[in-house]
Amino acid sequence: MDELELLRADLAQTDEILLNTLLMRNRIVEQIMNYKEGNDIDILQPEQEARQRKWLADSLEGKPHAEEVKAVFRSVLKNSKKIQARKLFDYNIVLIGFMGAGKSTISTQLSDAFAMKVVEMDQIIAEREGMTISEIFEVYGEEYFRDAETNLLIEMQSRTNTVISCGGGVPLRERNVAEMKKNGKVVLLTARPETILERLKDDHSRPLLENNKNVGFVQELMEKRREKYEAAADIIIETDGKTETEICEEVIRRLREEAAVYGSKN
Repeated sequence: MDELELLRADLAQTDEILLNTLLMRNRIVEQIMNYKEGNDIDILQPEQEARQRKWLADSLEGKPHAEEVKAVFRSVLKNSKKIQARKLFDYNIVLIGFMGAGKSTISTQLSDAFAMKVVEMDQIIAEREGMTISEIFEVYGEEYFRDAETNLLIEMQSRTNTVISCGGGVPLRERNVAEMKKNGKVVLLTARPETILERLKDDHSRPLLENNKNVGFVQELMEKRREKYEAAADIIIETDGKTETEICEEVIRRLREEAAVYGSKN
């Protein structure tokens, strides 16, 4: 056997070790999830991920191919998150709520925590139509836009492990609520009017609020929508005074409780 064949044999042996190690690691990830669930331990532990990143950086300092190895570990971590997500959610998470309630923020957090895909409904519709939401309303009318929302919700029923962030008006249409629930759990995020205003004080992209940034206006509009929002929701999460991690952890815990009582899907 010449030197090239010997090197290839060494590489094949290394690949087999790597394969078995990855399979073992994934089994341990599942065992950790089982332990957390069985002992009522928080699923999200960002400090552990931070320790892993520091360990990797320290271990690779001055080593050859450090960037390539880091890329592999990033992929390993991402796939570990996907394993966790599949165990927790065999459905989509549909976030609804008033503007400024935190839908986009929490969808990003859930995506980071579990490598879940995120669908921002307004963004997707605007991209597909090649115009802003305001322009769609002006050119085609509200009914056209609402139909686009409904069709997108139907499209999402073929997916799982996706976080769907809905525009504020989506749950106001009864048909939309029915489509949400066919492969999703609906999470209503709420906040006090004062909190909404604080979060949106520097946001000038919302025409409805641009000249009405006062507690009275926000409170009145929220009250008009409250009944339909709450009727659509499987769980309701108050976001005032909580960190993003705390909100996400509460979402996870409440969804697990909901699944335990009613089953994972409606």
